[in-house]
Amino acid sequence: MTAGQGDASHRFLEQVASEGLFRDPGVALLAVSGGPDSIALLDLMHRTAPDLGLRLVVAHVDHGIAPDSASVAADVARWAARYDVPYCVERVHLGAAASETRARAARYRALRSVQRRVGARYLVTAHHRDDQAETVLLRALKGSGTAGLAGIPDAGPGGLTRPLLAFSRLELAGWLRGRYPDPGIGPSVHHDAANQDPRHDRSWLRHQLLPVLRARFGDAVGDRLLDLRRHAVRDRAAWAAALRAIPGLDLEVTGTSMSLSRRVLGGVPQPLAAALLQAAAREVGHVLSPTCGRRVLQCATGARSGAWVPAGRGWVAEVAFDRLVIQPARRGTEMFPVSIGQAAEGRIVWGGWELAWQTAAAEPPERASLVTWVTPGDGEIRSPRPGDRVRPLRGRGRRPVRRLLMEARVPRGERPDYPVLSRDGDIIWVPGVCRSETALPPVGQRALRWEARRVTATVGERGDPG
Repeated sequence: MTAGQGDASHRFLEQVASEGLFRDPGVALLAVSGGPDSIALLDLMHRTAPDLGLRLVVAHVDHGIAPDSASVAADVARWAARYDVPYCVERVHLGAAASETRARAARYRALRSVQRRVGARYLVTAHHRDDQAETVLLRALKGSGTAGLAGIPDAGPGGLTRPLLAFSRLELAGWLRGRYPDPGIGPSVHHDAANQDPRHDRSWLRHQLLPVLRARFGDAVGDRLLDLRRHAVRDRAAWAAALRAIPGLDLEVTGTSMSLSRRVLGGVPQPLAAALLQAAAREVGHVLSPTCGRRVLQCATGARSGAWVPAGRGWVAEVAFDRLVIQPARRGTEMFPVSIGQAAEGRIVWGGWELAWQTAAAEPPERASLVTWVTPGDGEIRSPRPGDRVRPLRGRGRRPVRRLLMEARVPRGERPDYPVLSRDGDIIWVPGVCRSETALPPVGQRALRWEARRVTATVGERGDPG
């Protein structure tokens, strides 16, 4: 990056466009560790945010591992202030003995918590080309399948976005030196001591194994690993295409879950069925291991509706009538009721749903729609409760919500976490299932227009580098 400051930001925008990143405007939460890669990310994102229609927020996770972690967090806060970007810090207090895996899981949980709190559409990390090559090698050494060798995707579930994968570590460091040639001016850039610690697999691979491989096979080792990744990406894309090419498989992806036909799955040879299951799980960001895949396939082809089995890493597979559903297991921390005040507009993410409302002239409502109009006033988004009943729009009597969900063929595992809009104890709306006669505005009157949609699962991906 020596050809001028504009070259890197132009290349960055080209990379973003070629990979289809940041398609929609909104808030981008930047995960900034305080190291040179993440500070370069902050700088590049700040320079290009107006072109991308993004508003930035910086998030830093203080793991409580290194003794100087508080000073690192303070310097990240200074970097955020330098760019006039809002700043959030999350402290997780892991202790010095925490493993890479535990630290990574805690970091993603903390970042996702901030993402929900600030309503960010994107969670942006500074993973780069060298991280990609190291990930491929590490997964190969651990016996990963072809899908794992596809490495780190540019985009993942829940708005996870990695726009620096085309840039090397040296390029990013060179860009930062060009932007801040005098290291004594401005906040410090920190180098994590854990990245030098051979106890951690990635650090050992980076500082001990890769130099040996380069000495033997030349400096093109990284490029060869990326070639291996490209082959795996091609195979992975082929399986994704096969999901949509097999007649009757009828893959459906609705945010946090995927489903497909049990009949077709049971009618193809078992190795093909297992590969299709793994490819379908990847559509929602889940890595289905061969062992879990066999268990899920047995359940899919031999169990009755309502049966379910663990699908690994906090996911479950459920037989739902003539379909198999794979989705995250219920996470109760996301299911607390959310009160809606008198605001004329707003948006919340609740479990696997996004619900938004704004003032608009009421139109004739439909009974089973994801859009409805409600008279202004307080309300609550919550899970269905035992005994909940609703008086359906243009219907007779009051019907149990659990029965309506069953008739709408909502899988049993999703019913406890399905959102309902209520007011003063009365059910107003079960999105996509039933609109009640409650809080119904006259057509043309100013009201709150509500819209619900499934959102992508907010889960980390297996094997994401630190």
